[in-house]
Amino acid sequence: YQIAPAAMPKGEYRQISGNTATAYGLTTAAHLAGISLFLGSYPITPASDILHELSKHKHLGVITFQAEDEIAAIGAALGASFAGKLGVTTTSGPGMALKTETIGLAIMTELPLVVINVQRGGPSTGLPTKTEQSDLFQAVYGRNGEAPLPVIAALSPTDCFTTAIEAARIAIKYRTPVIMLSDGYLANGAEPWRIPELADLEPIEPNFATEPNAEENGKPIFHPYTRNEFLARPWAIPGTAGLEHRIGGLEKAHETGAVSHNPDNHAQMVELRAKKVAGIVADIPDLEVDDPSGKAKVLVLGWGSTYGPITAAVRRVRNSGRNIARAQLRHLNPFPANLGEILANYDAVIVPEMNRGQLATILRAQYLVDVQSYSRVRGLPISLTQLAVDLDDLIDKTEGRS
Repeated sequence: YQIAPAAMPKGEYRQISGNTATAYGLTTAAHLAGISLFLGSYPITPASDILHELSKHKHLGVITFQAEDEIAAIGAALGASFAGKLGVTTTSGPGMALKTETIGLAIMTELPLVVINVQRGGPSTGLPTKTEQSDLFQAVYGRNGEAPLPVIAALSPTDCFTTAIEAARIAIKYRTPVIMLSDGYLANGAEPWRIPELADLEPIEPNFATEPNAEENGKPIFHPYTRNEFLARPWAIPGTAGLEHRIGGLEKAHETGAVSHNPDNHAQMVELRAKKVAGIVADIPDLEVDDPSGKAKVLVLGWGSTYGPITAAVRRVRNSGRNIARAQLRHLNPFPANLGEILANYDAVIVPEMNRGQLATILRAQYLVDVQSYSRVRGLPISLTQLAVDLDDLIDKTEGRS
């Protein structure tokens, strides 16, 4: 029995784990933006290796801070963002619970921040060394008040590199915290990674504010909550002459940034923050569907690390001569613009995920589509063998054979 070489693009390759790829992606994103990377982190399984890796790269302008707890870690990261750095914090589910208040502060202050959750089994201490995808609700909804933010998920160990850059790009462009979801399966898994050329990667423009943007009594002043075409506010580095301003957790007056308890202003600011996050869809590529025959009636829709089991199970089903479609989401808030149309094109949509059906629940609510949940919460990746069998059964049912 012979195994032929894998068909892979030419280039220089190395083996890489998901956590290492995440660290490299963050370092690259800071380089692309021309700013320093600051990581505020508290050690937690299975995210600690990101801290370990980044601590090796002081020569690349990376600053790592091992804080006394999760709250201090994200507070320091947000402070670094205020100071003009790429602020990042890394954790897992229990740490996300502790970071929630400061994530809300980042939403209110509208500062760039990348929050990486390497998911594990929960709740509470749960299963520190086992994988799970059970923090999606927490990422999308888990804050007080109307507090939307972008959520994206890596698909594979090597994709952690690309996803980390994407998280930083969105955070900087839209002045918002971004949650990147990985998990223990991706963090500790490894695969060959084609090392990209820096010249091939798109620069990230921080576009710092450098001068006043308003007038008062004929004098130039700075309004920190004026907005550009993306509804992003100016990012002014402290100490820049003429750009003194206040920030904090209290509601801000539109444009001036003064503390405001006015009901109409609050409604306006809530709406603006929501529109800003919703508008990120313009930067999200349409979801691509793998449906070679164009005759499939069943769509398998996944997110995150289910990419591997879904791809292998779908391949097995197709090899038996059956038609089935597959798609994998990276952007979980907001969703790609064409997702609703895709869901409506198939007689059955099934969503395998390592939780009790969190993405399926969100899709049902947002698109009013009868999405079927394929739930596995065992601390293990989904079995491709069992998934292939169950997909065969679903095709039979959809085609009226059972």
